[in-house]
Parts: sequence; C-alpha cells; structure tokens
Amino acid sequence: MKRKGDRLRLDFEVNVADAGTKRSAVFSELIVRPTWVSVYMRNNTGSCDKQMISLAREWDAIRALGFDVLGLSKDTVGSHLKYAEKHSIGFPLVSDPDHQFAKATDSLVEKKMYGRVFWGPSRSAYLVDENAILLGVCEKVAPGEHGTQALAFLEGV
Repeated sequence: MKRKGDRLRLDFEVNVADAGTKRSAVFSELIVRPTWVSVYMRNNTGSCDKQMISLAREWDAIRALGFDVLGLSKDTVGSHLKYAEKHSIGFPLVSDPDHQFAKATDSLVEKKMYGRVFWGPSRSAYLVDENAILLGVCEKVAPGEHGTQALAFLEGV
C-alpha cells in the first residue's frame, strides 16, 4: 500500500455519478482540492451501505473543513445513480470496475467469499490532494462509523 507523501498515478478514465447525472472523467480531474476517497466493494450490501450512509451523514461537516468526498466501487455508474438517490448520497460516486484506483494505491488484496478466492480493493480511505499526493491513509474503515472516523481523521490533518 502506498504511504503518506507518495505521488499516485491517477490518469485513468472513470465514470462518475454526480448530482443525478453521469459523466466520464480522468480520475485526477475529479480532485480539485484535498479529497477523501472512500473505497467500498459494492452497492446494496450490508457493510458497504453502512459505510456510505455514515459518510453521507457527515458530508456537510467534511466540506466545511475544506475537503471533498468521493465514494468508489466497481459498480456501474447507473447503479451508482440509483444508489445515491436511494440513500441521499450527495457526493460523487465513481465507477471503477477494473480497480484502477486500488492498483494506483497498491491496495489490491486477496479476498475469499463462499469458497471463491479473488482480488479486490481493501476497504480503505485515502486523502489525496490536487497534485495526486497521498496526504493520508485510513487502512481500516469502520463501516458504521465511517463518517465520524473520516471527520476525526480530517480534523487531525
């Protein structure tokens, strides 16, 4: 996993669900000020829902501190649009089906589910600035408390 101070390679294309619309963008263009990138596995799953809903509750307070927020999973942008509406998530949700962000942060990990072994992103969050410098990493996201966890982390920056 990349560490604080490392420059990330974020020049890959993604699709984004933002304010009820979808668009394509180069990931680095989404970061115009320090941004909390919260990685989760999938929409409409227990722990992932807790993670995103908790973060959405604290979104205004996070923005008041001067930070943006992005949620990122492998779900399609269409799924993200429905998910954001269902859970009143106001920050952009990024579709990254090829785990390009996890590759950029060296955070692909081996996972096991129902006897199947596969590689996927770790449930982590990253603070990245507009120059693609990693300002901090939260390696262990607490799904139900992720919003307050993010606030505490960001207040300490």
